Amino acid sequence: MSPSPRSWSRAGAALRGWRSRQWTVAGLGALATAVLVGAPTDVVPNPLFGRSVPVQWWNYPALVVTAALAGIVLSTYVRQPSPPGTAPARAGSRLGAAGGVLSFFAVGCPVCNKLVLVLLGASGAMSYWAPLQPLLAVLSVGLLAEAALRRLSLQAVCPVTASA
Repeated sequence: MSPSPRSWSRAGAALRGWRSRQWTVAGLGALATAVLVGAPTDVVPNPLFGRSVPVQWWNYPALVVTAALAGIVLSTYVRQPSPPGTAPARAGSRLGAAGGVLSFFAVGCPVCNKLVLVLLGASGAMSYWAPLQPLLAVLSVGLLAEAALRRLSLQAVCPVTASA
């Protein structure tokens, strides 16, 4: 029987076993995510992008949590020494990607999103899309957390060698 794809204790054990290389990748991944999501949405102020609707208070914690979780998920892809014949864990890879994309839509300006404007118009974006954005942020964080939990859980599982 294969182990469950998620376990808080195994995920914690995996994090405790990380070396400086994994933590460095996690930090750099979090910083890159904060810039890649925060700059175009103007949550991170910059001269290249602007927004028509002011940044909401919840955009900042959503961006910070998203960036931290994305950094952790990214760091689980750092190659670690493993016995010959073992296969890398793939659980959670789609969840992490979906969570990252959702975070962009969650913290973005509701009327600056061209797709939303085409589908709903400016008043629809403010009336219907803007109230959904905090829910998208929660869903994004949930998907990233689940991806991190699954990937970290499988890092702490004893490897199964491929049969010849």
